[in-house]
Amino acid sequence: MDKELQQIASEVEGFSEKLTALKKEIGKVIIGQEETVSQLLITFLAGGHALLEGVPGLAKTLMIRTLSNAIDLKFKRIQFTPDLMPSDIIGTEILEEDHTTGKKFFKFNKGPIFSNIILADEINRTPPKTQAALLEAMQEFEVTYGDKTYSLDKPFFILATQNPIEQSGTFVLPEAQQDRFLLYIKIGYPTDEEETQILKATTGTKKAQLNKVLSGVDIVRLQQLVREVSISDGLIQYVSDIIRATRPDTTQVDYVKQWVDWGAGPRAGQAMILTAKANALLEGRLAVTPEDLQTVALSVLRHRVLVNFRADAEGITSDIVTQEILKAVQLRNK
Repeated sequence: MDKELQQIASEVEGFSEKLTALKKEIGKVIIGQEETVSQLLITFLAGGHALLEGVPGLAKTLMIRTLSNAIDLKFKRIQFTPDLMPSDIIGTEILEEDHTTGKKFFKFNKGPIFSNIILADEINRTPPKTQAALLEAMQEFEVTYGDKTYSLDKPFFILATQNPIEQSGTFVLPEAQQDRFLLYIKIGYPTDEEETQILKATTGTKKAQLNKVLSGVDIVRLQQLVREVSISDGLIQYVSDIIRATRPDTTQVDYVKQWVDWGAGPRAGQAMILTAKANALLEGRLAVTPEDLQTVALSVLRHRVLVNFRADAEGITSDIVTQEILKAVQLRNK
């Protein structure tokens, strides 16, 4: 057993060097935003999908495209618009003729969803029926058209973007759709120093050349290694206590009873543990700490804790609620 752990530790060390190199490649194009890049890598390692929200001009699309350019996987960008149809994403059947026999038949022409990394740009600009075309792919990693089911290539990631300030012509993602996203990442403005560097780097003639650092095989193996990261029973209980504290009917936190309509479901606990394991692996560790759980808590619960109308009126967000829960819920001594 010790030999097996030693082998895994050695493998993790090798991948840690590759992940560090991947961050450096992304840093050639994206200045700052280290936390956002780390959360995207956590999404990859945990085998989930991410929703990025930020005002225009914060390089959401560029960040995802840069990440895909540094990984040797198939990449497709889908620009979501009000007139986009489900068949524009999934694909459609076309009528073809066999030139040998003259017989006509329908052939399924695969859509852009059949790639490894999908950039769903401005996902909230398309109607719910088109948004729903992603649901099966995000959860079951397959697509059903007619009476046939087609498996998607693995690894498979959907990285979606949305703009929080422009509501004209947008459609809010349903809660069931939001819950399919492992992390809901909010991107803030750059610092003074970072903004100066951005202006220098993007207004000249120099263009960064990116190298492929990770392969699809590497990503799949990293996802397997994430599952190998250990977490104690005490920390699993801690996650359960946090998730149950988000629900008004089971919480002991008065702040939640006052401001929350609906709490997080069991999928939130699964997401918190998996992303905490991914965060530990990203830092070269094979065991989860309470800090790992606290690091991912906001992005995991941001779209799964629904505040009430009074909270909206008072400017109380799900992030504020989560911070109050983390203060109130203590790790049990075991």
